[in-house]
Amino acid sequence: MEGMRKLLSFPAVLLCSLLFACAPAQNEGKTFTVGFDAEFPPYGFKDGNEYKGFDLDLAREVCNRKGWTFVPKPIDWDAKDAELDSGAIDCIWNGFTQQGRETAYEWTPAYVDNSQVVLVASDSEIASLSDLAGKTVAVQTDTPVQKALQGLDEDNPSAAELGRTFKAMTVSPTYNNAVMELEAGAVDAVALDIGVARQKMADKPGAFKMLDEIVMTETYGIGLKKGNEALRDEVWAVYQEMLADGTVDRIAADYGIDGVIH
Repeated sequence: MEGMRKLLSFPAVLLCSLLFACAPAQNEGKTFTVGFDAEFPPYGFKDGNEYKGFDLDLAREVCNRKGWTFVPKPIDWDAKDAELDSGAIDCIWNGFTQQGRETAYEWTPAYVDNSQVVLVASDSEIASLSDLAGKTVAVQTDTPVQKALQGLDEDNPSAAELGRTFKAMTVSPTYNNAVMELEAGAVDAVALDIGVARQKMADKPGAFKMLDEIVMTETYGIGLKKGNEALRDEVWAVYQEMLADGTVDRIAADYGIDGVIH
């Protein structure tokens, strides 16, 4: 009888083993699609045939640790909400400012302290924010600094006051375009993120200078579609591991922004 029980149990054991072997791993086949502005160094940009940057390197490492397939997806910044709402991207991870958008997304905690500064040509006579009176200043479209300078951010009245002194404010699709306008002499200054300003000065030593005064302060977070708390928490847990083991600081140092990390 004992021998019979062994024979009867063998197929069941074999079946369970086969089912286990055939069952997909929890993360097998999962993709993580990150929406980003491909002209936003050092956070996201194209280098030859590769997309790279501080934020993209962080996202890629999260995927490596989770066993996900990393998919960087450059997007039109004006269309970011449509991309997220449609499911074409899982998140916006690209120097994404939280201020003024607090209730529009499912946010992670802030991971970068950022400031908005002013970049001018190295030979410019502009030395302070007050010198921008009567000048033409460029900004990137749909950015908090644009809204603040236009007086649409009640939390930054000083920025609104500064904006009212300008002769004009031009709106560019990307910071690269805005800085090209500065190089061409079409504008007198660009208001932009401090990390981007530092990157532009590093790319072209001696071409630009950054004013000491800041326009406003802000923080970056990872923005997901409202209601997607589970993915947000999963990504943030891995980020915290990366922060604890020094990976975040190492990647930040690679891009010269190690002084602004949470």
